[in-house]
Amino acid sequence: MEAREKRLIFPFSAIVGQENAKLALLCVAVNPLIGGVLLKGDKGTGKSTMVRALANVLPEIEVVADCPFNCDPSNPLEMCDSCYKRYENGEALPVAKRKMRVVDLPLSVTIDRLVGTVDVERFLKEGVKALQPGILAEANRNILYIDEVNLLDDYIADSLLDSAAMGWNVIEREGISFKHPARFILVGSMNPEEGELRPQILDRFGLCVEVSAPMNPEDRIEIVRRVEEFHEDPIRFYKKFKSKEKELTEKIIKAREILPKVEISEDLLKLLAETVIKLGIKTNRAEIATIKTAKAIAALNGRRRVTLDDLEKAMELALPHRLRDKPFQKPQPPKLKQEKNEKKEKNKNQNEQGHEHKHNHKHEDKGSGNRGQGGEQNFRSSEVDIPRMENDSMKDDLNSYRSSRDSSVTVINFPKGVPVSYIPPKDEIRDIDFYSSIVWAVMSGKTPPIRVDSSDIRVRVRKSKAPTLWVLVLDSSGSMAIQKRISVAKGIAEKLVEKGYVKKSKMALIVAKGNRAEIVVPPTKNYLKVIESIENVPTGSRTPLSSALYNLLLLAKRERIKEKTLKVRAFLITDGKANVPLLGKRIKDEIIELASRLKKCDIELNVYDMRFAGDIGLSFIPILKDVANARVYKV
Repeated sequence: MEAREKRLIFPFSAIVGQENAKLALLCVAVNPLIGGVLLKGDKGTGKSTMVRALANVLPEIEVVADCPFNCDPSNPLEMCDSCYKRYENGEALPVAKRKMRVVDLPLSVTIDRLVGTVDVERFLKEGVKALQPGILAEANRNILYIDEVNLLDDYIADSLLDSAAMGWNVIEREGISFKHPARFILVGSMNPEEGELRPQILDRFGLCVEVSAPMNPEDRIEIVRRVEEFHEDPIRFYKKFKSKEKELTEKIIKAREILPKVEISEDLLKLLAETVIKLGIKTNRAEIATIKTAKAIAALNGRRRVTLDDLEKAMELALPHRLRDKPFQKPQPPKLKQEKNEKKEKNKNQNEQGHEHKHNHKHEDKGSGNRGQGGEQNFRSSEVDIPRMENDSMKDDLNSYRSSRDSSVTVINFPKGVPVSYIPPKDEIRDIDFYSSIVWAVMSGKTPPIRVDSSDIRVRVRKSKAPTLWVLVLDSSGSMAIQKRISVAKGIAEKLVEKGYVKKSKMALIVAKGNRAEIVVPPTKNYLKVIESIENVPTGSRTPLSSALYNLLLLAKRERIKEKTLKVRAFLITDGKANVPLLGKRIKDEIIELASRLKKCDIELNVYDMRFAGDIGLSFIPILKDVANARVYKV
């Protein structure tokens, strides 16, 4: 088995470049208490290859030989209930050595597979309620790897976070009460283009590394050569790097021995604390992860004292993903400065501030615009709060939603979501509730060994978070340039993107300007892309409101073909004026017809009324409110 894995896995020492990512993985291998590694980068940059290659250089660990939870035979405080009971009874636990491994957590995993469930086979044959261990049991004292971690379902992520925080998996279900250690190294990889990561999960990663393909031609050529050589003869290729792989394993073992003796000076501790405070990082995990990483780096280099270089490198790995107060803030990477350079940096900043003062004198108004082609202008967004509804009622206000789970659906016979009940199946059987099925069999008079027939089968009823799509419809016509209303409109749109990020909704952007509206950003979870597009939208020309509503209908219909339970919530930011018909009809008739179809298609419409006091001219916002049952927010 070991030889087969080595043939299939690209050697860790053969990976070209990516020094920060490799160092981060080696650090958590030396000290799992650092808290895991997140690898962020574009597709095809070697993230998964690095993690899987790490398995070949991980050292062996001692485990209880007949325990499925990889319990530590020398530490009773980290034993499962069964091993601890045997230890308390004075039984000599059998010891075996096993190589640490990488356990994959697939995105399609069910809650039963993750935490464990009833051992159906033993229940059927013996009538005993025993536990069938899950992935968290396999991952104990190993590495738990989640590819595309940002796409993980919420209810799975919540269970994972609970176990990661406590270091234990507690199972209370179907008459079973059991707990076992779940002290794994969490490693995740993600492509930022496919969506952001929930803050709760992001903070669980001790280290975060940006992974990108090398831009050096020589490095790229060497990557191609090694991959081709590996594919042609994996065994010979592995033998070529066997000695380096062995050196890395020995390096990790030696570093683990040195680690408890590694020290850090008070001066470096003070410098780190002051730097973290200056950067505005609020979590204490920042200092803890940085210190542990710095010590691991020193241990990997065979030193028993942390140097300034070690601390700088540790900060580079442990702090960047903790710098943002807001979801889409762009932080600068932290760097420690030597005292001799501080004065030079201070003088440089003073000179830059003087120049910036002159530059900003021209652009003091954040909502100022630059004139572009065809009389169009580009206005920047203004800082605003999301307005409340016209009647000031908080009942239906966007701000009143308490969590990201404001939309849920009940699914039957489908293995996604939290189980709440069970029923007999009506169609094909996909999500069997084994325990309930067996209970029904017992209640019908059957005894072990039990044979369950079709009349006993029960399938689960689950509550699942409904997928949601938020569509921003931004009116960027010439009338929105009056009194720079578009700046406020963009500010509202950006706030809505931040709300959508918190609620993990997909976002889309439709811009109404000129002779027709356009879907500028198709449905995505790349929230930063949506914000950048909002900022870059020019203002001017006519108002194709009918076209915008028509595009909204088409977009909703297309997305619901992919996902039948999709909830569509639209946010129209406009003054309600329109002067471009869609099909040559009267604009009013088109708006009424489109508003009626929006209501019929169950598209929730929220309108942000950008009209100012004394604004004259016909607005179609009242029609949208009456016909589409739109919620109107007065800006």
